[in-house]
Amino acid sequence: MVTITPKKGNLLIAEPTIIGDMSFNRSIILLADHSAEGSIGFILNKPLDYTINDLVPEVEAKFKVYNGGPVEQDNLYFIHKIPELIPNSIEISLGVYWGGDFNKVAELIAKEVINENDIKFFLGYSGWDANQLEKELKMNSWVVTENIYKNEIIEKNYETFWKEKMLEFGDNYSIWSNAPENPNYN
Repeated sequence: MVTITPKKGNLLIAEPTIIGDMSFNRSIILLADHSAEGSIGFILNKPLDYTINDLVPEVEAKFKVYNGGPVEQDNLYFIHKIPELIPNSIEISLGVYWGGDFNKVAELIAKEVINENDIKFFLGYSGWDANQLEKELKMNSWVVTENIYKNEIIEKNYETFWKEKMLEFGDNYSIWSNAPENPNYN
């Protein structure tokens, strides 16, 4: 497999070998920012047992909330594909945007103008200091891939996403696609 240098908008796919890492086991992370100072991303496939309404009672919607990563888990973040509706959004890449005016988001949800295929909420984020991600890449903790899904990444099925990537990688990865998440269950 060809390894690419990480950049903003790429996906980080957890290598099967990081078993036991509760935060990142079988994670797929969208890199929202990557520079010499460090990296920030959101885990796309780790749903929590919360909806947006559980965390922000005035937002009456059952949109699922995901574990974005182990950093600042008391803060709510979001990515979306509707910058024309959400002021102050920051483009990650390929039509995927990060943040913006949350009051406007709440208003648009209330009016049913946006739905779960437009936006994804996270508690916390994944962060790396300068050179930390590069060290983890050298230790084979991650595979970096292009985001071939563009802004449809927001609506990707989280339950099968990691397994799909293992099958896509083929060779030694395919066997991991059917392995139990916890090897003790085998």
